[in-house]
Amino acid sequence: MALTFTTVFGADFERWTDPVARLRIQVFREFPYLYDGDLDYERRYLEHYQQTAGSVLVLALDQQQVVGAATALPMVDADAAFQAPFVDHGRDPGQIYYFGESVLLPDYRGQGAGHRFFDERERAARDQGFATTAFCAVVRPEDHPARPADYRPLDDFWRKRGYRSYPELRCSFPWRDLGADRDTAKTMQFWLREW
Repeated sequence: MALTFTTVFGADFERWTDPVARLRIQVFREFPYLYDGDLDYERRYLEHYQQTAGSVLVLALDQQQVVGAATALPMVDADAAFQAPFVDHGRDPGQIYYFGESVLLPDYRGQGAGHRFFDERERAARDQGFATTAFCAVVRPEDHPARPADYRPLDDFWRKRGYRSYPELRCSFPWRDLGADRDTAKTMQFWLREW
């Protein structure tokens, strides 16, 4: 299962939209996101990246099949909900490059794809003159009933990459959990790296 990687920008996202949308739905069903995804929503979400100057999509491929993907774009082009905590705390979103997400099928984890996703997005940030990169992760309670016994959060991996959690930088974002009948707001915690 040797992986190859490719990085695409802006309009070049189009040919990858459906495979990445399906991958996002599949991977985000897992804890902690528990996302009951919708293909039309995912297409619209990725179309925004496709139409945004400065966006990047990093793909992990197994014989041209998409098995992993990571996105990023300038924070000023991200959803207003993600910009709000920075504005509220006197940080200029125009100085931040935002990492949307990284998703990877379970069979391909532990082979360095996570590092590659960060490397390529950090390179895109530096090439565009950004000195701060940021992402956010959902906050679920320790005793959440869907939390697997062997679940390991990625906090240590992110710290080794040079990221730090900022408790004051939180936002709320809604989606429908598996088994739910409506969207509910989730707390998202930001992590930043500054050069």
